[in-house]
Amino acid sequence: MYWEQLFDTQRQLDEHIQTNNRVKADELFERKVLALLVETGELANETRCFKFWSKKPKSESAVILEEYVDGLHFILSLGLDTGYRYDSDAVQPTDLDDTQLFLQVYEQIIAFKQVPSKANYHQLFTTYLQLGAQLGFPEEAIQEAYNKKNKVNHQRQQQGY
Repeated sequence: MYWEQLFDTQRQLDEHIQTNNRVKADELFERKVLALLVETGELANETRCFKFWSKKPKSESAVILEEYVDGLHFILSLGLDTGYRYDSDAVQPTDLDDTQLFLQVYEQIIAFKQVPSKANYHQLFTTYLQLGAQLGFPEEAIQEAYNKKNKVNHQRQQQGY
């Protein structure tokens, strides 16, 4: 994965949003954490992995992938705000099921909010990537979907979203 390219692309979007909305990055940390929690919930909702009471199938892979990259946008943005980068190559598979992995992502988000350290950021990013791998998304598909959604986000900003 071309992490520096994704961080640079996210930086451009963040600068555009902050300029258009006259906000500063240091005012947004908690809002971005909450946004990441919400996006993770929306992702879980599309996978339906926790809905033991329902027989309705999960959403199409494209819908799930779009929700996944929405969360990735906020993880990249939080890294930019704190000065941290993710630079590892291989993500190790996990023996957790989808529900357990979603809960671990939530735990890592909260841990990073409480102690925004480089180690906690790296663990959050790693766990989120493990989730993407477990959902069946190769790195190339994630990067392509991220770039596609980034263009949509820029268009939305230009249209007063």
